[in-house]
Amino acid sequence: MSKRLMVAVALSTALASAPVQAETLRDAVDAAYLGNPTLAAARARQDGLAETPEQARAAGRITAAADGAAGYDRFDYDRGAGGTVSASLPIWTGGRVSSRLRAAEGDVAAGEEGLRDAEAALLTQVIGVYAELLYDQQAVDIGKADIALLDHQVAEAQARYRLGKATRTDVAQLEAQRASAGATLAAALATLDTATANYRAVVGQDPGPLVPPPALGPMPATLEQARADALTANPLYQQSLRAADAAGARIQEARAGSAPTVSVGGGYGYDVRLGGVGAGSSLRAANLGLSLHIPILTGGLVASQVRQAQATQRATVFDAAAAGREATRSTDAAWAALAGARAQMAANQAGVDAANLALGGVRAEYGFDLRSTLDILVADESLRSAQLALARNRSDTIIAQAALLRATGHLDLDAIPNG
Repeated sequence: MSKRLMVAVALSTALASAPVQAETLRDAVDAAYLGNPTLAAARARQDGLAETPEQARAAGRITAAADGAAGYDRFDYDRGAGGTVSASLPIWTGGRVSSRLRAAEGDVAAGEEGLRDAEAALLTQVIGVYAELLYDQQAVDIGKADIALLDHQVAEAQARYRLGKATRTDVAQLEAQRASAGATLAAALATLDTATANYRAVVGQDPGPLVPPPALGPMPATLEQARADALTANPLYQQSLRAADAAGARIQEARAGSAPTVSVGGGYGYDVRLGGVGAGSSLRAANLGLSLHIPILTGGLVASQVRQAQATQRATVFDAAAAGREATRSTDAAWAALAGARAQMAANQAGVDAANLALGGVRAEYGFDLRSTLDILVADESLRSAQLALARNRSDTIIAQAALLRATGHLDLDAIPNG
């Protein structure tokens, strides 16, 4: 086997295997989860939203307060002080508390789905920058290997030229190809720098050499299963359904504005004169009673609030229907993209194998003057193009897998392989 073919085979093997100390996709995801500010902000907002049910429950619980005052009256009492303690316990709220609680719990459930989508969005970003950087690193490796191959070929052509077995044109063709490969490598290095910056911004650390990850998953077996998963687990669709539930509860909350309320209240007060006429005297009072409040006229406020809540609820129902359609559409698109990427990868793997074999054959025939320098250049270009296409397909497949998992609601840490 010629040296050129051995180098080409080694390059193809290196692209298909992991470096000894490669950075895995799981490493990138773990780093992003620890320090991504966007995800941290989403979690903090959800923590705040999770407090709203407790605030809704508080409206149906007993409350108590203490008040105190002291002052000076120059005309009558001179100086005095007083204090009161009061408490109130709602007995009947007309459904205000229960409907407000259901609305708050619906908001929290919707927020949880939104947080799940924020986590999936971060994973999508991490997988995207990882896949792009992986391709750019492989493109640089391919470019460097191509230059090494061409340097060897140029040296061999020059030696053949000195022996009279090649023309100056043969040498010039190879030197031109070598210069073009240098320009291609320079462009690949510039693109790699940009991809590295994007990776650093999302993951939060500088990357090492990356390795193609195992397949994400598990993936849905059929398109029908993927569509069913999208309608049961897609976080944006589920968020819209929970928002519709909360909007329905707010209709009942608005209607409760015209319902009577009953509460039990009591208090105890103590006043004392500290100076002037009657200094040292005190006055105490205590009370306990049942309070009934019946709204009779609200100026149309309650009716308007009910109509407003109903309109909002109808809008959320339409939003949910639209989210369901979008979940199905994104699932179909991701399924098609993944199928296409897999088919292309299989074809390009066959292309790399064939290009390796062709280059070896052309190189051997060139040694017996059965092939021209142009044949060598064409074979080399074919191999490099096939390797780049295969590397691109690997990255596209990773991105398509992530898109399908996100559309079906299964893009989470469990979907990221440890290897």
